[in-house]
Amino acid sequence: MTTLDLNPSTSLHDFWDLGARSNLTTNAQGWLLPNDDFLRLWLQGPELTLLDESCPAEIALHQALSLAPSVAVSPAQLVEIADPDARANYQFFLRFRDELLAAGTLEACYLGLLGRPLNLPPVFLDGLVAAIVGHLQAGQADAFQVRAGQMLFRTQRLSLVEGRLLCVDQQGLDQRQAAAGLLDVLSPGNAADFWRAGADGLFALDLTHEISTELGHGFKFNLTLKHSGLSALARVLEQWLQHFLGQPLSITPLQKVDDPAWSWHIGLDVEAMGLLNDLYEGQPLANERLTQLISLFRLDVPGGYAKPIYLGLAMTADKRLKLKPQNLLLNLPAELALLG
Repeated sequence: MTTLDLNPSTSLHDFWDLGARSNLTTNAQGWLLPNDDFLRLWLQGPELTLLDESCPAEIALHQALSLAPSVAVSPAQLVEIADPDARANYQFFLRFRDELLAAGTLEACYLGLLGRPLNLPPVFLDGLVAAIVGHLQAGQADAFQVRAGQMLFRTQRLSLVEGRLLCVDQQGLDQRQAAAGLLDVLSPGNAADFWRAGADGLFALDLTHEISTELGHGFKFNLTLKHSGLSALARVLEQWLQHFLGQPLSITPLQKVDDPAWSWHIGLDVEAMGLLNDLYEGQPLANERLTQLISLFRLDVPGGYAKPIYLGLAMTADKRLKLKPQNLLLNLPAELALLG
């Protein structure tokens, strides 16, 4: 068997990096135009990377697409691929590629895929999100916002450590299971280390609202974190939504909603949507479920929607978080709706 010179496996961080390095140009609206570099990243991913056992038909197709990612592919070329899983992966990629090129921009493709039942693996949505977020953060000097931006396309693992709620990239954590040493929590003091580490770095983000310190005699001192990951996430979500809506807005982290006129809410993940629905309807919630709520946020769109929109972020019972940025786009009030 011939040993191939395999492509390095790409990751969602590579899509983020492509956007952050401004390798994608924009149209007059400021939306991203797809190019060959973006399409080639999929060919370097684990789903399409050539293996020692790849058949001649798969090798030929991979080489043709690597040279010209937009080249037409006939059904016969796919049928000739021996491995059914590889054949299916190419079918998914080509379906996505054609959707993207027809849409004209990454953003239009993303919205189009959200507007109907998804017939593609979720990784394609995540790749679009990573590239868009990377572009929005191009030149960003705040390490906290860059780390928070990863939450929009990477599953996070949550843990409570000495009263602080920390989140860390789940895939990076899985890859470091055998590594020794404590996990670094991102802080102003180690921000330079974060930049040096790049995509290989594994830094926890503190999602604590405030630190509570007992002073004795029944007194307690609450200190709001200056460098809160929640504030950084709020800025990232502002950028994300403003990019699509094209109008100014603000998002503010909250510890509770004290609004008798509460009229609209959006869960930023599956768990949060269920929690907010029950809270809105006044349903009693068990303490175990309430502890899954990470944070609330208030979204204000001046001139676009008169009332505040409340957002929620929650972890699963096994302390994982898969933030779904599409929820912000799909569940807006009619006055702001991007999708009909």
